[in-house]
Amino acid sequence: MVDIDGVISLFGSELRDPAARPAGAFHSIDGIPHFLSSAAAAHLLALAQSFELVWASGWEEKANEYLPYLLGLPTLEHLSFERSVGRTNAHWKLDAIDAYAAARPLAWIDDAFNEACHDWADARGAATLLVRTMPASGLTEHEAEMLDRWAQGLARA
Repeated sequence: MVDIDGVISLFGSELRDPAARPAGAFHSIDGIPHFLSSAAAAHLLALAQSFELVWASGWEEKANEYLPYLLGLPTLEHLSFERSVGRTNAHWKLDAIDAYAAARPLAWIDDAFNEACHDWADARGAATLLVRTMPASGLTEHEAEMLDRWAQGLARA
């Protein structure tokens, strides 16, 4: 499961300094400026060898309208979300992610996990990895290597 904002579309005061920015560029998406990380896109392309990538973002179908063309990413399945959270104090994505993943192993890349996400991951019967990114740097080599090691461990099991 791949979130977009804070994973691929980066934000934060650090982006004001061109020397400190990761590889990428600003793009206007529906009139809103987004800094899209080409480094994060490259990591996702490499991870696609081991994972079935799915957009898990409020962008929903909009992800496929922009990201394949701007970053060279493949068109991916996307989740659609109810706009009201169906669990007490739960993350608004949990119901859709849970329904899509069912009993399969799941890695979820996001910048906004809360306690409900960790409780849900701990309670799942299938292997689950939550990978938190920092909104100003997104998916970096560090997180990509963590995901790759996790996938290799599942393949050996």
